[in-house]
Amino acid sequence: MIFVPLGAFAAPTNAAIPAGLGGAVQGRPDMPLDVMIERIPAGYDPARRAANVPAFWVRPGYHVELAAKLPEARFMVADASGTLYVSQPTAGTIEMLRRSGKTYEKAGDFVTGYPSAHGMQVKDGWLWFTTSDGIHRAQISSPPKPASQVETILTGLPYGGHWWRSILATDDGFFTSIGDSGNINDLRSSDREKIWKYSLDGKTRELWSSGIRNTEKLLFKPGTNELYGCDQGSDNFGKNLGEVQGRNQPVTDFNPPDEFNKYVKGDFYGHPFVVGNRIPRYEFMNNPDILQLAASTVPPIWNFGPHWAADGWIFVQDSALGKDFYGDVLVALHGSWNRTVKAGYRIERLMFDKIIKEPFGSQLLVSTLGEQNETFARPVDVLIEPGTGDILFSDDMGNRIFRIIPDK
Repeated sequence: MIFVPLGAFAAPTNAAIPAGLGGAVQGRPDMPLDVMIERIPAGYDPARRAANVPAFWVRPGYHVELAAKLPEARFMVADASGTLYVSQPTAGTIEMLRRSGKTYEKAGDFVTGYPSAHGMQVKDGWLWFTTSDGIHRAQISSPPKPASQVETILTGLPYGGHWWRSILATDDGFFTSIGDSGNINDLRSSDREKIWKYSLDGKTRELWSSGIRNTEKLLFKPGTNELYGCDQGSDNFGKNLGEVQGRNQPVTDFNPPDEFNKYVKGDFYGHPFVVGNRIPRYEFMNNPDILQLAASTVPPIWNFGPHWAADGWIFVQDSALGKDFYGDVLVALHGSWNRTVKAGYRIERLMFDKIIKEPFGSQLLVSTLGEQNETFARPVDVLIEPGTGDILFSDDMGNRIFRIIPDK
């Protein structure tokens, strides 16, 4: 069985759900709730995965193969030559990979000695990358070789806590996000729980958005200056009701959702007081200003399932997936720890209406949970593979990168 988000904070329903839908009810992001449905057996067909791929569930119409093996594969980017860069935060390394046949081989360490190296972006011949306390960039060479020039643009960012810093460099500056130091701390007077926009030299900044918990990746919607990101929901939502963590947590198991947000300058997104569609956390319900905080909270444009742990994601443009995917979003969901039954652990497609340009449903592409709910991988990031247009996703549990390929 699998928990599939159909919308949150609404009572369960017995409405008919197509077998194997594996996503959200179309047109109802306003009422995400979890419903248990069985994965269709065809998804576990061994023919849908190469022999060296674990027993993932794979949506019919696709198959999965192993693309690379490397320690702690976290975020990924590619340069114009097709070189793949993979961050390894514990080692403090960004590794270079080059494709050879169906798999990638190590081409060297691009940078070393940067503990917590994580978020990355290629722009104008430079690889911008983050550490927990700083922003850096290193010049890219062709053919690929270790960076000969690394510039530290910014230091002194709050270290630790939710330490995964995002990076989005533009022509006139760069964005980064700084998450909560813990679960639900009120840090309104600090630099945390906010998205900042800095000048390109890192010397000046302006507050962009506030009320975030842990947004690990920021992207513009292609062709626009509209800023988007996935924010991970808080833990132990029902703690104040007397829940016993890991054994009896009927409220926490289904709340709160992970959010897909459009981050507008000056707007507030609720954390730590309000989650999802303006639902106050119990810890703050008696605050005298809770209604004002709720009224000022911008709701998500889409709610993913509770505790799914949305990490890396992309907007789909040119790919091997076909025109139907154009403008949609692919998300790597690392998977839950704060549920009695595992959820997340998947690559999810968030589908956008081609006319009104808003999300209307989501679809499971690959689940890395087995038939008995065993964990075979924890997805971290997704990337459209240069040259093929296939989907790459990283796994920091099994130290691998996989490729999702549409059937021909």
